[in-house]
Amino acid sequence: MPAITVLDVPEETHRALTARASQHGRSTEAELLDILEQALHPGAPLKIGAQLAAFGKSFGGIELIIVRDQAPLKPADYE
Repeated sequence: MPAITVLDVPEETHRALTARASQHGRSTEAELLDILEQALHPGAPLKIGAQLAAFGKSFGGIELIIVRDQAPLKPADYE
């Protein structure tokens, strides 16, 4: 994984970052990575269900009928 070095960070900024990391229960590096990820990817990621629903809508909708087998499961036999 690539690494980034940030030079000349003001002492006040470093203290604030360290305090914020402590509040969230993580390292300063993990806190900085979280801040960068939120800044670069501000929207919530699409979940697979939302992507599948959008795909189905693009075809005018998909009707899915699920029939579940109501028979009891057989216990596993390890012998």
